[in-house]
Amino acid sequence: MSENTSAEIGALSFEQALEQLEAIVGKLESGSGTLDDAINAYARGAELKAHCQKKLDEARMKVEKIRRPDGDGALSAEPFDS
Repeated sequence: MSENTSAEIGALSFEQALEQLEAIVGKLESGSGTLDDAINAYARGAELKAHCQKKLDEARMKVEKIRRPDGDGALSAEPFDS
């Protein structure tokens, strides 16, 4: 994928990326389109999946930071069980 495509995917919210990924999966499962279309869709889907995973990891880290207060009233991190 080009840098423009990567930058465009990077600007998507988790929900937008997931919606696009679901549409790609549906198209690939239906078998419609050419082989080249399927390859391009798969490549974009892989980038969207990586973007969604990054967003989930960022959210997990935020939750870990605010999950439990320590003894002095400050918030401390507790490992997140996935």
